[in-house]
Amino acid sequence: MTERIGTTCVQGGYRPGDAQPRQIPIYQSTTWKYDTSEHMGKLFDLEESGYFYTRLQNPTNDAVAAKIAELEGGTAAMLTSSGQAANFFAVFNIAGAGDHVVASSAIYGGTYNLLAHTMRRMGLECTFVAPDASGEELEAAFRPNTKCVFGETIANPALAVLDIERFAAAAHAHGVPLIVDNTFPTPINCRPIEWGADIVTHSTTKYMDGHGAAVGGAIVDSGNFDWMAHAEKFPGLTTPDETYHGVTYAEKFGQGGAFITKATAQLMRDFGCIQSPQNAFLLNLGLESLHVRMPQHCKNGQAMAEFLAGHPAVRFVRYPGLPDDSCYDLAQKYLPNGSCGVVSFGFTGGRAAAEQFMKSLKIAQIATHVADARTCCLHPANATHRQMNDAELEACGIAPDMVRLSCGIESTEDLIADVEQALASL
Repeated sequence: MTERIGTTCVQGGYRPGDAQPRQIPIYQSTTWKYDTSEHMGKLFDLEESGYFYTRLQNPTNDAVAAKIAELEGGTAAMLTSSGQAANFFAVFNIAGAGDHVVASSAIYGGTYNLLAHTMRRMGLECTFVAPDASGEELEAAFRPNTKCVFGETIANPALAVLDIERFAAAAHAHGVPLIVDNTFPTPINCRPIEWGADIVTHSTTKYMDGHGAAVGGAIVDSGNFDWMAHAEKFPGLTTPDETYHGVTYAEKFGQGGAFITKATAQLMRDFGCIQSPQNAFLLNLGLESLHVRMPQHCKNGQAMAEFLAGHPAVRFVRYPGLPDDSCYDLAQKYLPNGSCGVVSFGFTGGRAAAEQFMKSLKIAQIATHVADARTCCLHPANATHRQMNDAELEACGIAPDMVRLSCGIESTEDLIADVEQALASL
């Protein structure tokens, strides 16, 4: 029987046997005991599956990662300590010093900074292209040393919708995978793998956890990219790894397991960005209600966007569910059941009006967060994207007066009333 996604949210990843715990157990242990050193040696050589140190893997984490893999339609997944760690691992697993990455310019400010500055200091270059770049502009961004293409299904906070099929086609034409951050839609509203994405990442801190309780990230491999067919581009996956006694990941673990195994065996081993088992447990509680919460987030987002679009104090509204939004057609294609609960908008009174508006909110909370049960509000140019100059802000689709309102799951009428009274204070 093929299960629907709501059932996977509740029961995926962990099916207890007779007299076993109904809820995923928290394996709050750093290490595991073995009877012989020979057994442990087989684990270190990747000859057997198992656990020996939580910095690499933990049964609680693996059960939750398996659920996320099922939700996205992937073959393997891993949890990380944050969404930033997930995006870093996803790129660095196949690209390093001397390599090049193509990325959409409309992405989260922290990820932009990671690719444009931090990884540049590690010897990796990134060319940014607009999400609506022409075919010629997109093609011109590739180089012989390009190793992947990166984008967000729905950009945070610009809310631009990525044309996944078009970016996937461009990536595959150059023999590289497409990595898509699917944090905002979640697999409830979009499954990028079905549209050609090869690797999917998440900040599980957001809708997946849903309650602002646990920071985390996830990486999902589609199992569709043929690493061996492009062996010269990805030697880390297609040639022996001497740090693991010469194992060749793509040969030993195949298309469905090579990417995640390498990221675990190498990157998690060396960087240690593991998600704590306690956080993984909290994440799973959030996943169990994801299919119920997302429709309410989207209902509130759509209603709020429609209200703001008709208000004289509002200069512009970005929400892909609005018919006059530049991404409306793409949203209808990739997100027919709703996009997210986040609305971005600006003010006729400029930056000062944005600051006054935020001071006047009563239900919505000013917080450096987004996409959880409580409605929250942020001024990106003064917070998450503060490190960017005006040109970089413009490239990301962010204006100085833009406010990002993340609609939670409260009553729609109360949220609109709160925003209405705050606008009346301008």
